[in-house]
Amino acid sequence: MRQNTSIKYAVLLLFLALSGWAKGQQLPQYSQYMFNGLHVNPGYAGYKNEGYIQSTYRSQWSSFPGAPKTLSVTADFSANEGSMGFGVSFVDDRIGPNVNSSGLLTYAYRLRTGDRSFLSLGLSGGFSRYGLDASQFVPNDSSDPLIPVGNVNVTVPNLNSGLFFHTDRFYAGFSAYNLVGKKAASKQDVALGRHDIHSFLTVGALFDLSAQVQFKPSVLVKQVKGSPTNYDLNAMFLFSERIWVGGSYRANALVFENFIQEDLGNRNALAAIVEFFATPELRVGYAYDHNLNVLNNYRYNSHEISLGLYLRPKNIQMKNPRWF
Repeated sequence: MRQNTSIKYAVLLLFLALSGWAKGQQLPQYSQYMFNGLHVNPGYAGYKNEGYIQSTYRSQWSSFPGAPKTLSVTADFSANEGSMGFGVSFVDDRIGPNVNSSGLLTYAYRLRTGDRSFLSLGLSGGFSRYGLDASQFVPNDSSDPLIPVGNVNVTVPNLNSGLFFHTDRFYAGFSAYNLVGKKAASKQDVALGRHDIHSFLTVGALFDLSAQVQFKPSVLVKQVKGSPTNYDLNAMFLFSERIWVGGSYRANALVFENFIQEDLGNRNALAAIVEFFATPELRVGYAYDHNLNVLNNYRYNSHEISLGLYLRPKNIQMKNPRWF
């Protein structure tokens, strides 16, 4: 039984390498990030000018033992007539014997740059915890002093920053995560705690196709040391200001990093996304990811479910809740 478990984890590590996660990539991936910018940019906090809570659960390569599973809960709201935003986020990310968690508080200051344009500067601070249950492995040499025993954990401070610019029809943002804590993580004998800086660039816009249909294209570019540059090309259609339907194409490009094997950098995938308002305050979303690379023959695809709740007085009209 234990030997079979070790084999499964070895195959899982191969999957991670094939998807470009084996080196550097530590932050969880979301297909529905475009509906909750707090996942990739602290400057997004308070953007909606009303309270918003969202929970997202993602099962990567569903049904494969030890495959990544991520649960996140975020909340943000605005204050001082929209000039300030506050947020909080909790993430639990599990990959085989690895358990990663984080808790962050966010503050964003919002400046008016035009009649309908704003620029936000956001900071989030808190902690990241990396854990490894070494008892789930069966080493060939049990006396090897480099192999950890039992549960190994390290908790490090964390700081993220971001800029977020938007009008009523366009947005762009740049952010950097894991700005502190690298030295504290490297002092611990936990291979997972590399805690590298992640950079995110986002751009999106909204276009009217008819009185009942709107189109929102967007792009997300992610970069982390030791991994290929990852980009998402997204196309979403909004029907009757209630139902979103669309999808994403995800791939890698060797821009800044010289990846050891180019084949391992190929991480192509398609995601089908649907989101709708069950009530004016309750938002429900689902995404299905299908691999287009060598993993597609294994049929271990991904599922992601999200629930969002707007907190506002009934006599207040929502501002841009369905756009970004």
